[in-house]
Amino acid sequence: MITLLSIIALGFFLGMRHATDPDHVIAVTTIVSRQRSIRQAALIGVLWGLGHTITILVVGSAIILFGIVIPARVGLTMELSVGLMLILLGILNLTGIIRGITESLTPSQPGHHSHPHGHGDYVHIHPHGHGPGKHGHPEDATPVGWMDRVFGRMGLYQIVRPLAVGIVHGLAGSAAVALLVLTTIRVPSWAVVYLLVFGIGTVAGMMLITAAIAVPFTFSENRFAHLNRGLGLVSGLVSLAFGLFIVYQMGFVNGLFSHNPTWIPR
Repeated sequence: MITLLSIIALGFFLGMRHATDPDHVIAVTTIVSRQRSIRQAALIGVLWGLGHTITILVVGSAIILFGIVIPARVGLTMELSVGLMLILLGILNLTGIIRGITESLTPSQPGHHSHPHGHGDYVHIHPHGHGPGKHGHPEDATPVGWMDRVFGRMGLYQIVRPLAVGIVHGLAGSAAVALLVLTTIRVPSWAVVYLLVFGIGTVAGMMLITAAIAVPFTFSENRFAHLNRGLGLVSGLVSLAFGLFIVYQMGFVNGLFSHNPTWIPR
């Protein structure tokens, strides 16, 4: 039992540390640079972590349980996908497309939106607000009401984007994490538990990171508009540059675009 508890503790804290990898931080910085709420930024971190955990758990478990070997070219392609994702995020941020998409898919009237809503056994869709006189019952009465308010304000694009980016980043790191676990944990079931706890730690770490990153953007949004635009520009440039660096490393240094690719999961 002590050994299993040690594995769980190690997985959680290594997961939190994994969230601080440069490519992860750059990606979420680009995403939260347009956020005006620290709470929503933290939620974006949770969504990113969930996407990352899904891929780590699925791919890592397949490697651990079934002994799947990932060819070098496939592994490099997964790493390359992270670079392409960072390039895309950087371009979208620099051109302002992210803001346009976000605003078009985010409810325009604060506190009013449409979603499936239940009254007893009857479920229907209707626009409504969350004021005391605008709804048939208190929203705080159920967890679903809280989730409705939070996700309703964010919009579909703001929810899907960090989830998708997390899934892509999970592809790049899943093989390395699984192989590391295999060298230290011999029991397959414990190794899968480690991956799950590792993912939970990543979610927690990314939630804290995105909340911290959002502070200067939120502070400068209302007080220093030029500084806020400058921070957004810098995040886009860093994302673009780091993405190009990853593409160069995977494609040319490690030989993805050649006949003899070399790949060491890390």
